Amino acid sequence: MKNSMFASCIQACSNCAMVCETCASACLREDDLKMMARCIELDRDCANICALAATLMSRESEYAKEFCAFCAKICRACGEECAKHQADHCQKCSKACVECAEKCEQMAA
Repeated sequence: MKNSMFASCIQACSNCAMVCETCASACLREDDLKMMARCIELDRDCANICALAATLMSRESEYAKEFCAFCAKICRACGEECAKHQADHCQKCSKACVECAEKCEQMAA
C-alpha cells in the first residue's frame, strides 16, 4: 500500500492531535484562562488540522503533501505558544507539535 510511506507522519499527526486536545482541556482548567486563550485556540486548530492531515495521508489524497506543509506551519505556531507556558501539558504539547512539524515538513518536501 502506498500510504506506508506516510506511516510515520500519520502517527505523528495522530499523536499531535490527541496531545493538543489534552492540552486544550487542561488549559481550560487553569486559573488564568485569559493568559491561556491563545494556547487553547492554537491547540484546537492544531488538533483539527493534524487529524485532517492524517486522514488525507491515509486515503492517499493528491493534496496530502500540500496539506502537510500547512499542518507543519500550524504545528510550529502551536509548539511555540505552548513552549511559553510552564505547565507539563503545555510542554508535552510543544514537543509533540515540533515532532509533528518536522515529519510534515519532510512529507511536504
